[in-house]
Amino acid sequence: MLRMDEGVSRAMRPVVDASWRRAERARLDPERVSAPLVLDGPELDDARRAHPIAAALPVIRRLLVRDADPDSRVIVAVGDARGRLLWVEGDPVLRRRAESMLFVPGAGWAEGDVGTSAPGTALAIGDGVQIRGAEHFSYEVKPWSCTAVPVRDPETGDVIGVVDVTGEDQVAAPHVLPLVEATVAAVERELLIARLQERGTGRRPGTKRSPSAVAQLRILGRDTAELTGPGGRTGTLSTRHSELLALLAWHADGLSAERLAELVYGDARRAVTLRAEMVRLRRALGSIAPELGPLTRPYRLGAPLEMDLGAVVDLQRRGAHRAAVAAYGGGPLPDSAAPGIDELREEVVARLREALLESGSADLLLAWAETDRGADDVEVWRAALHALPPQSPRRALVVAHLLALERADEPPRNGMQPSSD
Repeated sequence: MLRMDEGVSRAMRPVVDASWRRAERARLDPERVSAPLVLDGPELDDARRAHPIAAALPVIRRLLVRDADPDSRVIVAVGDARGRLLWVEGDPVLRRRAESMLFVPGAGWAEGDVGTSAPGTALAIGDGVQIRGAEHFSYEVKPWSCTAVPVRDPETGDVIGVVDVTGEDQVAAPHVLPLVEATVAAVERELLIARLQERGTGRRPGTKRSPSAVAQLRILGRDTAELTGPGGRTGTLSTRHSELLALLAWHADGLSAERLAELVYGDARRAVTLRAEMVRLRRALGSIAPELGPLTRPYRLGAPLEMDLGAVVDLQRRGAHRAAVAAYGGGPLPDSAAPGIDELREEVVARLREALLESGSADLLLAWAETDRGADDVEVWRAALHALPPQSPRRALVVAHLLALERADEPPRNGMQPSSD
Protein backbone atom coordinates (compact mmCIF):
# COMPACT_ATOMS: atom_id res chain seq x y z
CA MET A 1 0.00 0.00 0.00
CA LEU A 2 1.19 3.55 -0.75
CA ARG A 3 0.90 6.42 1.69
CA MET A 4 1.92 10.07 1.52
CA ASP A 5 4.48 11.17 4.10
CA GLU A 6 5.97 14.63 3.97
CA GLY A 7 5.06 14.86 0.30
CA VAL A 8 6.82 11.65 -0.69
CA SER A 9 4.90 8.61 -1.93
CA ARG A 10 6.40 5.42 -0.51
CA ALA A 11 5.63 1.73 -0.08
CA MET A 12 4.90 0.68 3.48
CA ARG A 13 5.86 -2.65 5.06
CA PRO A 14 2.79 -4.79 5.93
CA VAL A 15 3.49 -4.71 9.69
CA VAL A 16 3.70 -0.92 9.59
CA ASP A 17 0.67 -0.54 7.33
CA ALA A 18 -1.44 -2.66 9.71
CA SER A 19 -0.27 -0.57 12.66
CA TRP A 20 -1.11 2.70 10.88
CA ARG A 21 -4.58 1.34 10.12
CA ARG A 22 -5.11 0.59 13.81
CA ALA A 23 -4.00 4.14 14.68
CA GLU A 24 -6.41 5.61 12.13
CA ARG A 25 -9.29 3.49 13.44
CA ALA A 26 -8.48 4.89 16.90
CA ARG A 27 -8.82 8.39 15.35
CA LEU A 28 -5.28 9.42 16.30
CA ASP A 29 -3.93 12.56 14.63
CA PRO A 30 -0.26 12.14 13.57
CA GLU A 31 0.32 15.88 13.91
CA ARG A 32 -1.03 16.12 17.46
CA VAL A 33 -0.68 12.71 19.10
CA SER A 34 1.78 12.60 21.99
CA ALA A 35 2.64 10.11 24.71
CA PRO A 36 0.66 10.73 27.94
CA LEU A 37 2.30 10.63 31.37
CA VAL A 38 0.23 7.96 33.11
CA LEU A 39 2.46 7.10 36.09
CA ASP A 40 4.42 9.47 38.31
CA GLY A 41 5.94 9.63 41.76
CA PRO A 42 4.67 6.94 44.18
CA GLU A 43 2.52 5.30 41.47
CA LEU A 44 5.58 4.75 39.27
CA ASP A 45 7.58 3.42 42.23
CA ASP A 46 4.77 0.98 43.10
CA ALA A 47 4.48 -0.20 39.48
CA ARG A 48 8.21 -0.84 39.32
CA ARG A 49 8.29 -2.78 42.57
CA ALA A 50 5.30 -4.91 41.60
CA HIS A 51 6.43 -5.77 38.09
CA PRO A 52 8.08 -9.22 37.67
CA ILE A 53 10.67 -7.88 35.22
CA ALA A 54 12.21 -5.90 38.10
CA ALA A 55 13.90 -9.11 39.27
CA ALA A 56 15.58 -9.51 35.87
CA LEU A 57 16.79 -5.92 35.44
CA PRO A 58 20.43 -6.94 36.12
CA VAL A 59 20.23 -9.21 33.05
CA ILE A 60 18.97 -6.37 30.84
CA ARG A 61 21.58 -3.98 32.19
CA ARG A 62 24.37 -6.50 31.64
CA LEU A 63 23.36 -7.36 28.07
CA LEU A 64 22.07 -4.02 26.78
CA VAL A 65 22.44 -1.05 29.09
CA ARG A 66 26.12 -1.65 29.85
CA ASP A 67 26.88 -0.84 26.22
CA ALA A 68 24.49 2.14 26.20
CA ASP A 69 26.91 4.43 28.01
CA PRO A 70 27.57 8.12 27.23
CA ASP A 71 28.11 8.71 23.49
CA SER A 72 26.60 5.32 22.62
CA ARG A 73 23.55 7.05 21.07
CA VAL A 74 21.33 4.31 22.51
CA ILE A 75 18.46 4.32 25.02
CA VAL A 76 17.13 1.11 26.59
CA ALA A 77 13.55 1.12 27.86
CA VAL A 78 11.50 -1.51 29.70
CA GLY A 79 7.72 -1.28 29.74
CA ASP A 80 4.79 -3.25 31.10
CA ALA A 81 2.11 -5.10 29.11
CA ARG A 82 0.07 -1.87 28.80
CA GLY A 83 2.93 -0.04 27.13
CA ARG A 84 3.77 2.11 30.15
CA LEU A 85 7.52 2.72 30.34
CA LEU A 86 8.89 1.76 33.76
CA TRP A 87 12.63 2.16 33.22
CA VAL A 88 14.50 4.28 30.67
CA GLU A 89 18.31 4.15 30.80
CA GLY A 90 21.31 4.69 28.53
CA ASP A 91 23.03 7.62 26.82
CA PRO A 92 22.23 10.65 29.02
CA VAL A 93 22.41 13.13 26.13
CA LEU A 94 19.98 11.10 24.06
CA ARG A 95 17.69 10.63 27.06
CA ARG A 96 17.43 14.39 27.50
CA ARG A 97 16.53 14.71 23.83
CA ALA A 98 13.92 11.98 24.17
CA GLU A 99 12.24 13.84 27.02
CA SER A 100 10.86 16.30 24.45
CA MET A 101 8.59 13.53 23.09
CA LEU A 102 7.95 12.22 26.64
CA PHE A 103 9.94 9.02 26.16
CA VAL A 104 10.40 8.84 29.94
CA PRO A 105 9.49 6.52 32.82
CA GLY A 106 5.77 6.62 33.46
CA ALA A 107 4.77 7.57 29.89
CA GLY A 108 2.32 5.51 27.84
CA TRP A 109 3.72 4.19 24.56
CA ALA A 110 1.04 1.69 23.57
CA GLU A 111 -0.32 1.96 20.03
CA GLY A 112 -3.49 3.46 21.46
CA ASP A 113 -1.38 6.27 22.94
CA VAL A 114 1.07 7.20 20.16
CA GLY A 115 0.27 5.00 17.18
CA THR A 116 3.10 3.09 15.53
CA SER A 117 6.29 2.70 17.61
CA ALA A 118 8.45 -0.32 18.35
CA PRO A 119 7.35 -0.85 21.99
CA GLY A 120 3.66 -0.30 21.28
CA THR A 121 3.57 -2.29 18.03
CA ALA A 122 5.58 -5.17 19.53
CA LEU A 123 2.94 -5.43 22.27
CA ALA A 124 0.11 -5.17 19.73
CA ILE A 125 1.39 -8.02 17.52
CA GLY A 126 3.06 -10.07 20.26
CA ASP A 127 6.36 -10.26 18.37
CA GLY A 128 9.62 -8.40 17.89
CA VAL A 129 9.57 -5.44 15.51
CA GLN A 130 11.78 -2.67 14.18
CA ILE A 131 10.37 0.77 13.31
CA ARG A 132 12.54 3.11 11.28
CA GLY A 133 12.21 6.89 11.22
CA ALA A 134 9.29 7.89 9.00
CA GLU A 135 7.48 4.60 9.73
CA HIS A 136 6.38 6.09 13.05
CA PHE A 137 2.80 7.35 13.02
CA SER A 138 3.44 10.46 15.09
CA TYR A 139 5.36 13.25 13.32
CA GLU A 140 7.06 14.01 16.63
CA VAL A 141 8.71 10.55 16.71
CA LYS A 142 9.88 10.34 13.08
CA PRO A 143 13.48 11.47 13.83
CA TRP A 144 13.92 8.28 15.90
CA SER A 145 14.28 4.56 15.18
CA CYS A 146 13.66 1.67 17.56
CA THR A 147 13.67 -2.11 18.05
CA ALA A 148 11.45 -3.86 20.62
CA VAL A 149 10.57 -7.40 21.70
CA PRO A 150 7.74 -8.42 24.06
CA VAL A 151 8.55 -10.31 27.26
CA ARG A 152 6.34 -13.31 28.05
CA ASP A 153 5.52 -15.12 31.25
CA PRO A 154 7.78 -18.21 31.03
CA GLU A 155 4.99 -20.58 32.08
CA THR A 156 1.75 -19.17 30.64
CA GLY A 157 3.16 -17.46 27.56
CA ASP A 158 1.20 -14.28 28.33
CA VAL A 159 2.88 -10.98 27.40
CA ILE A 160 3.98 -9.19 30.58
CA GLY A 161 6.16 -6.40 29.20
CA VAL A 162 8.49 -5.18 26.49
CA VAL A 163 12.19 -4.39 26.06
CA ASP A 164 13.01 -1.57 23.64
CA VAL A 165 16.17 -0.04 22.19
CA THR A 166 15.70 3.49 20.83
CA GLY A 167 18.08 5.87 19.10
CA GLU A 168 19.14 6.83 15.62
CA ASP A 169 19.15 4.70 12.46
CA GLN A 170 21.70 2.19 13.79
CA VAL A 171 19.30 0.79 16.43
CA ALA A 172 17.08 -0.56 13.62
CA ALA A 173 19.95 -2.39 11.89
CA PRO A 174 19.28 -6.10 11.17
CA HIS A 175 21.65 -7.37 13.89
CA VAL A 176 19.88 -5.44 16.68
CA LEU A 177 16.65 -7.45 16.66
CA PRO A 178 18.40 -10.81 17.40
CA LEU A 179 20.34 -9.06 20.19
CA VAL A 180 17.15 -7.82 21.85
CA GLU A 181 15.47 -11.21 21.31
CA ALA A 182 18.40 -12.95 23.03
CA THR A 183 18.16 -10.50 25.92
CA VAL A 184 14.43 -11.17 26.32
CA ALA A 185 15.05 -14.94 26.24
CA ALA A 186 17.61 -14.51 29.03
CA VAL A 187 15.12 -12.42 31.01
CA GLU A 188 12.41 -15.08 30.66
CA ARG A 189 14.81 -17.82 31.80
CA GLU A 190 15.83 -15.69 34.79
CA LEU A 191 12.18 -15.20 35.75
CA LEU A 192 11.49 -18.93 35.47
CA ILE A 193 14.49 -19.94 37.57
CA ALA A 194 13.59 -17.39 40.25
CA ARG A 195 10.00 -18.61 40.30
CA LEU A 196 11.02 -22.24 40.71
CA GLN A 197 13.41 -21.31 43.50
CA GLU A 198 10.62 -19.38 45.23
CA ARG A 199 8.35 -22.42 45.06
CA GLY A 200 11.09 -24.61 46.48
CA THR A 201 11.60 -22.31 49.47
CA GLY A 202 7.91 -21.54 49.98
CA ARG A 203 8.46 -17.81 49.41
CA ARG A 204 5.88 -15.65 47.74
CA PRO A 205 7.07 -13.89 44.57
CA GLY A 206 8.39 -10.42 45.29
CA THR A 207 9.42 -11.12 48.88
CA LYS A 208 13.01 -10.57 49.91
CA ARG A 209 15.19 -13.54 49.04
CA SER A 210 16.76 -15.35 51.93
CA PRO A 211 19.63 -17.81 51.63
CA SER A 212 18.45 -21.20 50.40
CA ALA A 213 18.94 -24.25 52.59
CA VAL A 214 20.23 -26.13 49.53
CA ALA A 215 23.13 -25.21 47.25
CA GLN A 216 22.16 -24.21 43.70
CA LEU A 217 24.05 -24.98 40.46
CA ARG A 218 23.34 -23.11 37.23
CA ILE A 219 24.62 -24.78 34.06
CA LEU A 220 21.99 -23.96 31.40
CA GLY A 221 23.40 -21.84 28.59
CA ARG A 222 26.67 -21.39 30.53
CA ASP A 223 30.10 -22.72 29.57
CA THR A 224 31.13 -22.70 33.23
CA ALA A 225 28.77 -23.33 36.14
CA GLU A 226 27.71 -20.81 38.74
CA LEU A 227 27.43 -22.28 42.23
CA THR A 228 25.54 -20.62 45.07
CA GLY A 229 25.99 -22.06 48.53
CA PRO A 230 23.30 -22.31 51.23
CA GLY A 231 24.69 -19.15 52.83
CA GLY A 232 24.22 -17.16 49.64
CA ARG A 233 27.89 -17.03 48.60
CA THR A 234 28.29 -17.42 44.82
CA GLY A 235 31.25 -18.42 42.65
CA THR A 236 32.08 -19.52 39.11
CA LEU A 237 33.72 -22.92 38.67
CA SER A 238 36.27 -24.06 36.13
CA THR A 239 35.04 -26.06 33.13
CA ARG A 240 36.23 -29.38 34.56
CA HIS A 241 34.79 -28.71 38.02
CA SER A 242 31.53 -27.65 36.37
CA GLU A 243 31.36 -31.01 34.59
CA LEU A 244 32.18 -32.99 37.72
CA LEU A 245 29.65 -31.22 39.91
CA ALA A 246 26.91 -31.48 37.26
CA LEU A 247 27.51 -35.21 36.83
CA LEU A 248 27.59 -35.88 40.57
CA ALA A 249 24.35 -33.91 41.01
CA TRP A 250 22.68 -35.79 38.16
CA HIS A 251 23.88 -39.20 39.41
CA ALA A 252 22.93 -38.56 43.03
CA ASP A 253 23.33 -42.23 44.03
CA GLY A 254 27.03 -42.07 43.27
CA LEU A 255 29.54 -43.21 40.65
CA SER A 256 32.65 -45.37 40.84
CA ALA A 257 35.97 -43.69 40.07
CA GLU A 258 36.21 -45.65 36.82
CA ARG A 259 32.70 -44.72 35.67
CA LEU A 260 33.15 -41.04 36.56
CA ALA A 261 36.50 -41.00 34.72
CA GLU A 262 34.75 -42.47 31.69
CA LEU A 263 32.01 -39.81 31.84
CA VAL A 264 34.50 -36.97 32.20
CA TYR A 265 37.52 -38.06 30.14
CA GLY A 266 36.02 -40.78 27.96
CA ASP A 267 38.49 -43.29 29.45
CA ALA A 268 37.84 -45.38 32.58
CA ARG A 269 41.61 -45.95 32.93
CA ARG A 270 42.12 -42.31 33.93
CA ALA A 271 40.81 -42.88 37.46
CA VAL A 272 44.11 -41.67 38.96
CA THR A 273 43.77 -38.36 37.08
CA LEU A 274 40.19 -38.13 38.30
CA ARG A 275 41.17 -38.61 41.95
CA ALA A 276 43.61 -35.71 41.75
CA GLU A 277 40.94 -33.52 40.17
CA MET A 278 38.47 -34.42 42.90
CA VAL A 279 40.93 -33.14 45.49
CA ARG A 280 41.08 -29.83 43.63
CA LEU A 281 37.27 -29.75 43.36
CA ARG A 282 36.92 -30.25 47.13
CA ARG A 283 39.32 -27.36 47.67
CA ALA A 284 37.35 -25.12 45.25
CA LEU A 285 34.08 -25.88 47.04
CA GLY A 286 35.55 -24.91 50.40
CA SER A 287 34.87 -21.19 50.04
CA ILE A 288 31.37 -21.54 48.55
CA ALA A 289 29.67 -24.75 49.73
CA PRO A 290 32.08 -26.94 51.74
CA GLU A 291 29.26 -29.31 52.71
CA LEU A 292 29.14 -30.51 49.09
CA GLY A 293 32.67 -31.92 49.41
CA PRO A 294 32.52 -35.25 47.52
CA LEU A 295 32.44 -38.52 49.44
CA THR A 296 34.19 -41.60 48.07
CA ARG A 297 33.37 -45.23 47.27
CA PRO A 298 31.30 -44.37 45.35
CA TYR A 299 31.91 -40.72 44.52
CA ARG A 300 28.86 -38.69 45.58
CA LEU A 301 28.11 -35.24 46.94
CA GLY A 302 28.16 -34.68 50.68
CA ALA A 303 24.92 -32.63 50.62
CA PRO A 304 21.95 -32.03 48.30
CA LEU A 305 22.55 -29.85 45.23
CA GLU A 306 19.78 -28.43 43.04
CA MET A 307 20.48 -27.81 39.35
CA ASP A 308 18.56 -25.52 37.03
CA LEU A 309 18.51 -28.47 34.62
CA GLY A 310 16.38 -30.32 37.17
CA ALA A 311 13.78 -27.57 36.80
CA VAL A 312 13.50 -28.38 33.07
CA VAL A 313 12.81 -32.02 33.86
CA ASP A 314 10.30 -31.07 36.56
CA LEU A 315 8.44 -28.72 34.20
CA GLN A 316 8.31 -31.38 31.50
CA ARG A 317 6.93 -33.95 33.95
CA ARG A 318 4.21 -31.51 35.04
CA GLY A 319 3.21 -30.82 31.44
CA ALA A 320 4.53 -27.22 31.46
CA HIS A 321 6.21 -27.78 28.09
CA ARG A 322 6.41 -24.14 27.05
CA ALA A 323 8.22 -23.24 30.26
CA ALA A 324 10.51 -26.29 29.88
CA VAL A 325 11.58 -25.18 26.39
CA ALA A 326 12.18 -21.63 27.62
CA ALA A 327 14.19 -22.86 30.61
CA TYR A 328 16.34 -25.26 28.55
CA GLY A 329 17.78 -22.36 26.56
CA GLY A 330 21.23 -23.25 25.27
CA GLY A 331 21.33 -26.48 27.23
CA PRO A 332 23.77 -27.61 29.95
CA LEU A 333 27.41 -26.50 29.57
CA PRO A 334 27.06 -26.11 25.77
CA ASP A 335 30.82 -26.03 25.10
CA SER A 336 31.59 -29.14 27.15
CA ALA A 337 32.80 -32.20 25.22
CA ALA A 338 32.70 -34.55 28.23
CA PRO A 339 30.87 -37.79 27.27
CA GLY A 340 28.81 -37.68 30.45
CA ILE A 341 27.55 -34.17 29.71
CA ASP A 342 26.65 -35.33 26.19
CA GLU A 343 24.67 -38.22 27.72
CA LEU A 344 22.95 -35.84 30.10
CA ARG A 345 21.97 -33.50 27.24
CA GLU A 346 20.64 -36.33 25.11
CA GLU A 347 18.58 -37.76 27.97
CA VAL A 348 16.90 -34.44 28.74
CA VAL A 349 16.41 -33.54 25.08
CA ALA A 350 14.88 -36.94 24.32
CA ARG A 351 12.36 -36.56 27.17
CA LEU A 352 11.44 -33.02 26.15
CA ARG A 353 11.23 -33.82 22.44
CA GLU A 354 8.95 -36.81 23.04
CA ALA A 355 6.67 -34.71 25.24
CA LEU A 356 6.44 -31.98 22.60
CA LEU A 357 5.63 -34.46 19.83
CA GLU A 358 2.91 -35.99 22.01
CA SER A 359 1.47 -32.54 22.78
CA GLY A 360 0.61 -31.88 19.12
CA SER A 361 0.91 -28.13 19.76
CA ALA A 362 2.15 -26.18 16.73
CA ASP A 363 3.37 -23.31 18.91
CA LEU A 364 5.39 -25.60 21.17
CA LEU A 365 6.81 -27.63 18.29
CA LEU A 366 7.89 -24.50 16.44
CA ALA A 367 9.39 -23.04 19.62
CA TRP A 368 11.56 -26.17 19.87
CA ALA A 369 12.24 -26.28 16.11
CA GLU A 370 13.70 -22.77 16.32
CA THR A 371 16.32 -23.85 18.88
CA ASP A 372 19.72 -25.25 17.91
CA ARG A 373 18.57 -28.76 18.87
CA GLY A 374 15.41 -28.62 16.78
CA ALA A 375 16.63 -26.76 13.69
CA ASP A 376 17.50 -29.95 11.77
CA ASP A 377 14.85 -32.23 13.30
CA VAL A 378 12.68 -33.20 10.32
CA GLU A 379 10.17 -35.10 12.47
CA VAL A 380 9.52 -32.04 14.66
CA TRP A 381 9.11 -29.74 11.64
CA ARG A 382 6.70 -32.21 9.99
CA ALA A 383 4.68 -32.51 13.20
CA ALA A 384 4.51 -28.71 13.42
CA LEU A 385 3.28 -28.49 9.82
CA HIS A 386 0.60 -31.10 10.55
CA ALA A 387 -0.50 -29.16 13.65
CA LEU A 388 -0.75 -25.75 11.97
CA PRO A 389 -4.21 -24.63 10.78
CA PRO A 390 -4.63 -24.79 6.96
CA GLN A 391 -4.75 -20.99 6.64
CA SER A 392 -1.81 -20.24 8.95
CA PRO A 393 0.73 -17.87 7.35
CA ARG A 394 3.49 -19.85 9.08
CA ARG A 395 2.88 -22.92 6.90
CA ALA A 396 4.87 -21.48 4.00
CA LEU A 397 7.95 -20.95 6.18
CA VAL A 398 7.68 -24.47 7.63
CA VAL A 399 7.33 -26.03 4.17
CA ALA A 400 10.33 -24.06 2.90
CA HIS A 401 12.43 -25.21 5.87
CA LEU A 402 11.41 -28.84 5.35
CA LEU A 403 12.33 -28.67 1.66
CA ALA A 404 15.74 -27.24 2.58
CA LEU A 405 16.32 -30.06 5.08
CA GLU A 406 15.31 -32.70 2.56
CA ARG A 407 17.58 -31.23 -0.13
CA ALA A 408 20.47 -31.19 2.32
CA ASP A 409 19.97 -34.93 2.94
CA GLU A 410 19.95 -35.81 -0.78
CA PRO A 411 23.15 -37.60 -1.93
CA PRO A 412 25.21 -35.85 -4.61
CA ARG A 413 24.40 -36.97 -8.16
CA ASN A 414 27.19 -38.41 -10.33
CA GLY A 415 29.74 -37.47 -7.70
CA MET A 416 28.84 -33.80 -8.04
CA GLN A 417 27.59 -31.51 -5.29
CA PRO A 418 23.85 -30.77 -5.58
CA SER A 419 22.99 -27.47 -7.25
CA SER A 420 22.16 -24.53 -5.00
CA ASP A 421 19.20 -23.87 -7.29
